[in-house]
Amino acid sequence: MEPAASSLSPDMIIAALILAISYILIFSEVIHRTSVAIIASIVMIIVGMLSGFYSQEAAMAAIDVNTLLLLMGMMMVVAMLRPTGGFEYVAIRMARMARGDGRLLLVYLSLVVSLISMVLDNVTTIIIFAPLTVLITRMLHLNPMPYLVAEAMLSNIGGVATLVGDPPNIMIGSAGGISFNSFLLHMIGPVLISWLCTTAMLLFFFRDHLKIKVSGSVDLDESRAIKNYPALWKALASLALVIILFFIHHHLDLYPSFVSFIGLAMAMALLRPRPEDLFGEVNWSVLFFFAGLFVIVGGVKASGLLDLAGHQLAVMAKEPDMILLTAISLIWVSALLSAVFDNIPFTVTMIPVILGLEGQGVNITPLWWALALGVGVGGNGTHIGATANIIAVTELENCGLSGAKISPTQWMRFGLPTMFFSLIAASLFYAVFFNFFL
Repeated sequence: MEPAASSLSPDMIIAALILAISYILIFSEVIHRTSVAIIASIVMIIVGMLSGFYSQEAAMAAIDVNTLLLLMGMMMVVAMLRPTGGFEYVAIRMARMARGDGRLLLVYLSLVVSLISMVLDNVTTIIIFAPLTVLITRMLHLNPMPYLVAEAMLSNIGGVATLVGDPPNIMIGSAGGISFNSFLLHMIGPVLISWLCTTAMLLFFFRDHLKIKVSGSVDLDESRAIKNYPALWKALASLALVIILFFIHHHLDLYPSFVSFIGLAMAMALLRPRPEDLFGEVNWSVLFFFAGLFVIVGGVKASGLLDLAGHQLAVMAKEPDMILLTAISLIWVSALLSAVFDNIPFTVTMIPVILGLEGQGVNITPLWWALALGVGVGGNGTHIGATANIIAVTELENCGLSGAKISPTQWMRFGLPTMFFSLIAASLFYAVFFNFFL
């Protein structure tokens, strides 16, 4: 591995400019985000090839096929479950539990999603819960926007708590030799603080959307919700197999995407849907957006810009008595970059940097916890900061309800303050109990 550059190079500036222009177009919504991602990815490859820092092969390698296939597989499994009436049944049950109170419903949904995200991939959790949430809010005449946004944000935070809740955690645990129990023990404190802060902030920001109570005329009889019991049980059996395998996939050396396709194959064998109809349920725009984004971020990484950020942190960590400041800085740098970049490339960049510090006598244990916390919480800042966020935004765009859309600037209006508030609280917790993280 070549040493990281200590200053900006022309390649870094070029890659950063392409990234900045593409993000300006995405956030301004002048062009649809998928079109921007495809155009910018092609520009990044061509410019990278001409400048010598990127190639077609490197661009292909930058695409996280595991994530794309996971999304595709779960979209099709959920599509086979949707016509059975199972979502309607659960929606009515949750609506009755919340007694029509919008604030209580947001807390219930957020809590359930967060807990499930601790044991399942948070993307899978949102794919399952997004259509369910639209149904619940439609029944209660509520705007689904606050609920989908809260679920995305709090699933990201819930996933930080465990070794299997978020892909970067698996990488960090493998590199640092961290067990499942140790990961949970160290992360549950800051995650709980972040969860409470995020929930409180969202309840405040969305207070005008959550005051509506359901009228007595709304039909909340779940006994009439199920439309096809045999199909429901077959689809649930396939989904249950996926969930069980998600618990143990890292022990069986199975990719999460392969797990989703095992469940998909079982559902297709049992339910025998028309493939044309099933593939029509896949949101190809989302998949191509992420593919393009992976290529763009891959170009930025290939230019050395992410390595430069890691190098600056490494310089700080080598200073005597600077480990706490380095760890706190890592939390914030990881969070801010994860709000812009995908957190997986940044994690991949930082792991060898942190491991290299160990050979120089630096205690790197607290840096693992800082990295996991930063990349997990930081994704809440923007609508493209985490995969779950894009799923929530897309569900809002496709739900067909008036006023249920959220723009990138709207997301940042409450996403950035929520992210900063959560980071401040988590950083204070981390600093007060720093000896525990050592």
